[in-house]
Amino acid sequence: MKSFTGWVVLGLAFSLTIFTVSCGSESQSKNVSDKDSTAAIPVEVAKASNGDISAYYSSTATLEAQDEAMVVSKVRGIVKKLHVEEGDFVDTNEILAELEDEQLELEAQRAKATMDRLLNELNRKEELFNKNLISAQEFENAKYEYEAQKSEYELAQLKIKNSKIRAPISGVISDRLIKAGNMINTDQEVFEITDFDPILAILKVPEHEMSKIKKGQQALIQVDAIKNKTFEGQVLRVSPVVDPQTGTFEVTVSVKDETKQLKPGMFGRVQIVYDTRQNALTIPKNAVISEDGINSVYVIKNNLAYRKNIRTGYANGNNIEIIEGLAPSDTVVTIGQSSLQDSAMVEIISL
Repeated sequence: MKSFTGWVVLGLAFSLTIFTVSCGSESQSKNVSDKDSTAAIPVEVAKASNGDISAYYSSTATLEAQDEAMVVSKVRGIVKKLHVEEGDFVDTNEILAELEDEQLELEAQRAKATMDRLLNELNRKEELFNKNLISAQEFENAKYEYEAQKSEYELAQLKIKNSKIRAPISGVISDRLIKAGNMINTDQEVFEITDFDPILAILKVPEHEMSKIKKGQQALIQVDAIKNKTFEGQVLRVSPVVDPQTGTFEVTVSVKDETKQLKPGMFGRVQIVYDTRQNALTIPKNAVISEDGINSVYVIKNNLAYRKNIRTGYANGNNIEIIEGLAPSDTVVTIGQSSLQDSAMVEIISL
């Protein structure tokens, strides 16, 4: 009986030992697995690459037309006919409107009749003068009267010509200030013409940027009114004078717009390209960590993230130039840096 009881106790002890070892092994395995899964931090990465990168001077400006003309009437009269409306494109010397010219025609005919009479009188007196039958003074007076009347006739002809109001420049009718039937006076404003080619952006640039901005440099322009479109242009003029009150100088950018979408008065954002570096090493800007004036990135090697200090150069768009600290083959963390420490284990979820 004792022997049987002993064997039972021994069996129970052996089973308990096996159960304890099994539970311990399972718990240890679970802890290792949990440790491995929490140690790898998910990150997104990108490779450093070579390419061209430019430096920009950025500013804002309200777009302006290069040429604008306020058309005025050169004679007084009633508007008989309009040939153009707002938004129409016109060429130089194209007829915009016509005034009633019947009275002007009559005045011109009367002036011509008087001129013809005085011409005959002049010819007759010239014959008499050549025969010494009249004085030189009388002949000269006849000549002056004829010349004065000839000018009157030419002026009447000019008034008839000016009764047709013409465009002084090519462009678009941006404002019509008269209607058919209106009585208008001499020098009254009747149309406004705007030349949209090219459109100008005039910038006020701080004087310390003067050494960077040169005539002919490329410029990129975006306007709030036209989304997701960039227009190209170039620096047309650079003023050599600095305004002492503002400490700025004037830069005029000419914008090409073959689509005619840009209009004077639009608010634009202008970037002037003042330098371009070719085959520069670049990475996404969101990979750079800036702390206390020091720039750094996390570089991935063997699934570990190592923090490295870098020196940056030009930045534009989504990229930034790396002058020192990285090689073209390096892979850097772009998203997830805030959770990293030096030598942290990572799991790459996007490249």
